[in-house]
Amino acid sequence: MQHSKKMKKKLIITCIAAAFLVCSCNKYLDVLPKTQIPEEALFDSEQGFKDALAGVYINAKNENIYGRQLSYGAIESLISSWDVSSGTLEQQMGLFNYQDEKVTAVFNGTFSQQYRTIAHINQILENLESKRAVLKTKNMYELVKAECLALRAYLHFDLIRLYGPMPLEPSKGNQLAYVTTFGKGINEHIPYDQFKLRIFQDLKDAETLLKPFDPIIKYSLTELRRPNTGDFFPDDTYFAYRPLRMNYYAVKALQARAHLWYGEKDLAFAAASEVIEAKDSNGAQKFKLGTGADFTAKNFVLTGEHIFGLYENNMNKTYTNYFGSGMYRKGTTVTTISRDLYGNTGTDMREASLWSLITLTNGSKYYVISKYMPLELTATSIDNDYKQIPMLRISEMYLIAAEAAPFAQGIEYFKQFRAARNISQLAVPQNEPELNNQILKEYRKEFYAEGQAFFAFKRTNAPKSQILFVPTAATVNYLLPMPTVEITNQ
Repeated sequence: MQHSKKMKKKLIITCIAAAFLVCSCNKYLDVLPKTQIPEEALFDSEQGFKDALAGVYINAKNENIYGRQLSYGAIESLISSWDVSSGTLEQQMGLFNYQDEKVTAVFNGTFSQQYRTIAHINQILENLESKRAVLKTKNMYELVKAECLALRAYLHFDLIRLYGPMPLEPSKGNQLAYVTTFGKGINEHIPYDQFKLRIFQDLKDAETLLKPFDPIIKYSLTELRRPNTGDFFPDDTYFAYRPLRMNYYAVKALQARAHLWYGEKDLAFAAASEVIEAKDSNGAQKFKLGTGADFTAKNFVLTGEHIFGLYENNMNKTYTNYFGSGMYRKGTTVTTISRDLYGNTGTDMREASLWSLITLTNGSKYYVISKYMPLELTATSIDNDYKQIPMLRISEMYLIAAEAAPFAQGIEYFKQFRAARNISQLAVPQNEPELNNQILKEYRKEFYAEGQAFFAFKRTNAPKSQILFVPTAATVNYLLPMPTVEITNQ
């Protein structure tokens, strides 16, 4: 894969719209001025490296990837999560019509933005080694390097999950490049197994760097949101707000997700259970499953479950443009949600509280998901700011553990998950196939508008009947073609 000519020797950083970079709790949402910093100056200081890494997280929020298409956009349209009109881009995605020009353009944009973000990561890593001396704060070198390696693995893993083979048939599908250098040369496409090894090597290296010092291991999520109060006094507030960054437990969670993808259940369970069992210094569970009380508090995205999430200051605009407008909607009656999606449990907190009926200016009524509807406060509070894009959640770790653990143990994790969602009354699966079927249904319900359901269906090669909402005319096809931007660059 040849890098775009737009990637020149100047790294443009738009700094910095994320909570974790500001010292004051009262001003933690402030946006610092935009800057354009030449590369040679950017990496001459510790602050320059921090700004460059912040730029990577900002890139990850680009609409072509996690800011839309890989969360609630294209990735959800592939499995018909939204109602569509005839002839639209979303309709063609739901028909798996990868030859449609508009569909091709969307996935070209996603592919390019993923590799563009990887290129910025690699630029940081290369300069990190040659200019390590400018990083004066204890463990800053390890922090920046570990996050870069973990983010590089995260991005590559989603590339292979989206454009690569189904794991049950690894010989059928595209080979991709795992890019570890910054430059304009052509990067070799490597076999599926080699790609896998590089993902886990980056994650292992990141884990090794983070484990000795990452504050998330010792301090609670509450303490990490309030640096320089209580017991948490970091040398630099860049070490705070860890759930908004690729932290130690995010690395373990990504290992769990990736091991399950590759069919390595024992390793997936080991990684997932480490995150589930993580404790604060006082013995309290670090990552807790959300409950109906969170929805009552209007925390529809369940930020307390986020092992890693991207802070999105413009989430109110996102909700208004895409959900409040009715662009991404599902059903004109509650039947579609309550009966078809959740099974008319009468108790499921998602069934009861996660969807809203809106009325458009033309009088049309639709149901829309409230997941990205932020709570707007007259006085911003750090405890009530829910503007986050979920990247890794503890609920997924429970579902991974339920699937990957020995059956009897897996059932217990599944019961805990169901209890949190207030559906303990549902029949307990009596065998492994039944359990796996119920888990797959939960991926559809739990990760609506987050993109993970498509990957669960692809991983298991789920038949059309299990996907739900797929149109009769569709022929399910999980194998996306190689993006044309890649073909052109060969």
